[in-house]
Amino acid sequence: MIQDQLEKGWIVVLTTFPPRACGIATFSNDLCQAFDRLFAPELETKIIAMNSSANTNLDYSDKVIGQIRQNNRADYVAMADRLNKSPQVKLVTIQHEFGLYDGLYGDYLLAFTNTLRKPLVITFHTVLPDPDDHLYHLVQTLVTHARTIVVMTDASRKILETTYNIATEKITVIPHGIHPVSFEPSHKAKKHLQLFPKKTLLSTFGLLSRSKGIEHVLEALPGVIGQHPNVHYLIIGVTHPVVLREEGESYREFLMQRITELGLKQHVSFHNHFLKTEELLQYLNATDIYLATPLNPNQAVSGTLSYALGVGRPVIATAFAQAKEIVTPELGMLVDFQKPDQITQALLALLSDQPKQKLLGKTAYFKTRAMTWPNIATAYMKTFKNFVPSLHSYEKHAPVVKMDHLSKLTDDFGIIQFAKLAEPDPSSGYTVDDNARALIIAVRYYQQKKLASSLAAALIYLNFLHFVRKSDGKFENYVNQERKLSHNQNNEENLDDANGRTLYALAVAATSPDMSTQIREKAQSMYEESFSVADHFTSPRAKAFFIKSLALQINAQPKAIYIEKLTSNCNFLLGLYEVHSSTHWQWFEPILTYSNALLSEALLTGYSVTDNQTYLDIGKKTLDFLIANTFENNMYIPIGQHGWFQRGGQRHKFDQQPEDTASMIETLRTMYNISQISHYHELCHRAFHWFLGENLLSQVIYDQVTGGCYDGLGEHEVNLNEGAESTLSYLSSRLLIA
Repeated sequence: MIQDQLEKGWIVVLTTFPPRACGIATFSNDLCQAFDRLFAPELETKIIAMNSSANTNLDYSDKVIGQIRQNNRADYVAMADRLNKSPQVKLVTIQHEFGLYDGLYGDYLLAFTNTLRKPLVITFHTVLPDPDDHLYHLVQTLVTHARTIVVMTDASRKILETTYNIATEKITVIPHGIHPVSFEPSHKAKKHLQLFPKKTLLSTFGLLSRSKGIEHVLEALPGVIGQHPNVHYLIIGVTHPVVLREEGESYREFLMQRITELGLKQHVSFHNHFLKTEELLQYLNATDIYLATPLNPNQAVSGTLSYALGVGRPVIATAFAQAKEIVTPELGMLVDFQKPDQITQALLALLSDQPKQKLLGKTAYFKTRAMTWPNIATAYMKTFKNFVPSLHSYEKHAPVVKMDHLSKLTDDFGIIQFAKLAEPDPSSGYTVDDNARALIIAVRYYQQKKLASSLAAALIYLNFLHFVRKSDGKFENYVNQERKLSHNQNNEENLDDANGRTLYALAVAATSPDMSTQIREKAQSMYEESFSVADHFTSPRAKAFFIKSLALQINAQPKAIYIEKLTSNCNFLLGLYEVHSSTHWQWFEPILTYSNALLSEALLTGYSVTDNQTYLDIGKKTLDFLIANTFENNMYIPIGQHGWFQRGGQRHKFDQQPEDTASMIETLRTMYNISQISHYHELCHRAFHWFLGENLLSQVIYDQVTGGCYDGLGEHEVNLNEGAESTLSYLSSRLLIA
């Protein structure tokens, strides 16, 4: 083993794993990929693969570091001994399902847990509600060996508490994960797959077995097709390997016979393949209504049901344990077991009400965003850290910079203001605020990557700023969909902040040596022509942006007028501080609102070009005050837009905005660059982790699929729209993080 591997940390997962065709294998692969995407290579997952007698020669990837024959008790002991001796192994987690481990109820697993000395977390995929004595004591023993037990539903938690007498504090509920995909109507995927493009598609997915209850769906269909002849039912998946070994394709043959008997040959088909994740998601996207009809009321969880809800499809499900908990009337419909007539009625209700069908699907998509794999991986890591303190030293790494969503929001005129989910909303028009932000991002990204596309984008944003500039040098903010200035809206608002930001963006472009001569000269000309606009600023944030612009100009060409204006505007902020600050309120205003850190950053920036110690002292004091009021337990918590924080009043925490996080990150980076105090560098990264799920909802705000950023964090849910301000705030932060 090479040395760099010895220095890494491992989370070892005992589970089945691909290429073995098994639901637990798919789950483990999805979870490990999400975990590694966040934490590898410093901390990564490794697999101990469980093999049945029929799966002894599988071609595993190098992620699998060991194998156990499930019917060989000695393998369990030897593997636990091996893990005990490995310094890389920080924690072991077992994916538990009945049938994966030999012995009565899989009690061979005790040979492993009795020997293991590493911290252990066990995930129970199934919790049986009526145990006999042997099962009861087996579960009790496994629980004593584990630091915590993870289950996927509250129903499973309650069974452990009431039936197995497991202490509540020993149980953690983390739902089944889903893939982070964009919401799309079914017709796109149907066209891509060339799959019944003109039909209403029903589907069921999973390893085929008699427990799926598919025959009851078939019996329900004649009553549906009579009224909706355009319906087609697709049964996706190969036969379960254990079923195939024990009874061959007898269940599939039985279903095919029933299809013939019921006259459904033109309305039902099989897709007899074990699908890779990408293929599965395409088929689910092509689906209009998903059917989950297992026959076991005690089935704790169905990954296929979770995945269907996750792509935003309405579901009809039998009332098994997970379905009763997750399939509310907002998302779909529950039916009794083995009741084809109820399936018929449920399908007719949805097929006859297209608006309701679409609403259920969209609601399913919204309600399941907390279940995306990045959020689930974050939840597991949070749980692991509770029991293994050394894991706190492993931090999430910043995702690769992805400009796709920014490009999608940008047309040949500028960047569109809002989005509906991830789709640009042209009716929202454009703003100078967003285009100034976008110009800054384009310049910074070009500085790093030297891509022609960034240079072209910078010119689009710069031309927009030129378009909204009035003859007196001021910049209008709002432009409508028809690309005409929205004079009424512009006249109703104070545009100081938008003008200040625009001057800063122009200075960024004008003073960047990497930019083309055309862009630099045009930006500098516009800056000088609008320079006097700042004389009329009354907003502290507008003045702060102006200070930042002046600092850039001074570093490029230290004109006396620039130094004079910078000093006077910094002194203005000092004056505000003198008026409003007190021993317990070290701030420039009597309230903390949005982009607060910008004010401290302006003074710190002023110090960097003047060496005025007062600017540094007050910049640091106010930043430290802001840190004290926005970091709790090493988590960044922006001031909530819903109520702000008035001096002497309540500090509001929700409706947190990405813009505020971006402002804090930039200020902490500035303070670190000036002081070289590592504390500020560490806080900078902690604040960035707000985007990656280290927030009050433990939900990832950055969308790794699109490269966009969600619009805000509410008290109970994330605003899933990915508009310009939020996306640019994330990108601004990401480009500052090394």
